[in-house]
Amino acid sequence: MDKKTAYQLAKEQYASLGVDTDIAIKKAKQIPLSVHCWQGDDVVGFESQQSLLSGGGILSTGAYPGRAENIDQLAQDIDKAFSLIPGAKKLALHAMYGDFKGEKIDRNQIEPQHFDWWLHWAKQSGHGLDFNPTLFSHPKQAQGYTLASMDKGVRDFWIEHVARSRKIAAYLGAGLHQVCINNIWIPDGEKDVTPSRLVHRKHLLESLDAIFSESLPRSQLLDAVESKLFGIGYEYYTPGSNEFYLLYAARKNIAITFDTGHFHPTELVSDKISAALLFLPAILLHISRGVRWDSDHVPVLSQEIVDIMAEVKRNDAFDRVHLGTDFFDGSINRVGAWVLGARTVAKALLYAHLEPTKQLSAYEQEGNLFARLALFENLKTMPFSAVWNQYLETENVTDDRGWIQEILNYEQEVLTKRNAG
Repeated sequence: MDKKTAYQLAKEQYASLGVDTDIAIKKAKQIPLSVHCWQGDDVVGFESQQSLLSGGGILSTGAYPGRAENIDQLAQDIDKAFSLIPGAKKLALHAMYGDFKGEKIDRNQIEPQHFDWWLHWAKQSGHGLDFNPTLFSHPKQAQGYTLASMDKGVRDFWIEHVARSRKIAAYLGAGLHQVCINNIWIPDGEKDVTPSRLVHRKHLLESLDAIFSESLPRSQLLDAVESKLFGIGYEYYTPGSNEFYLLYAARKNIAITFDTGHFHPTELVSDKISAALLFLPAILLHISRGVRWDSDHVPVLSQEIVDIMAEVKRNDAFDRVHLGTDFFDGSINRVGAWVLGARTVAKALLYAHLEPTKQLSAYEQEGNLFARLALFENLKTMPFSAVWNQYLETENVTDDRGWIQEILNYEQEVLTKRNAG
């Protein structure tokens, strides 16, 4: 059966449930996905600091050939990845990915002009930008702490860095005439038992208050804070826990970031969204995949990712819930990993828009809970793939049968040559 016929049949089946597949595709493609830049180079960045350290709760494993080693190579790989991802897109930058032109620019010295290269790229490509201060892999991550450090000098260094990051994000937002999200994540924590959790959290509170003391235009900047359950080498606790940041975000009326890999495996982010929407102006989602104690595997289509997108769609909250990815894997083709993870989110997003929410809600209001559950089950065998293929065709993006080979061709034509000689 050809794709056109398959889509027409699928369209009729979804129409019988009150779902217009053309409208679902149109809505899904308009919702931007913020794809993280750091998958392309194993979270290395472009700082020319001899003292740059590895670690800080960050670890990309593997040494697959073809890692991007400069800004041009990274942009080339991003362009290739984006060509295989349907829908609207943004690029999430970390502060260590500036165009520093070989100069030694420490984190507390970064300026908006260090990101003009990316601003020009975004304008040329038609994509948006988001931002992240980089509070890891640095000698001033003293004894595992940054904003929550006992050392005031260390705290002041990082306060300055994050304050500058907010201004850079606002600068990028102004340049693109859209909101740029500045997401704060710190690796701070302890590997083992400590009596000082309250003290560190008090320092973190004071540091954040200092950072947010300057008001910046919300038309350009959305502030977000991201929690984590633990980090590599910080397994006992992190001061920036979900409870801490939820309360802080509510107090400051800023966004909370939920990373799907930053919670206990039995915790569901899909259950947190409706609660946070009642108290916070916005949510940033980082889609990753937790495997045992590592939180940043490449996402694959799971019921939880589908449920997350469905929860946002049911509440018509895509104007307040922002989608992003956050994972890093250097053991496989990095561009392929990028595309796989982002296409996974795009699939879940489309799947959510194909849900007959009105019919499900009607069954619920009638008290017909059997019919509600049965319809949820029936949706699992609906011809989703035909609608997905139509979505890809409308975006002129290679289908699921062809994109793998396209990545393999790119590896042979581009990536392997980076390691030659």
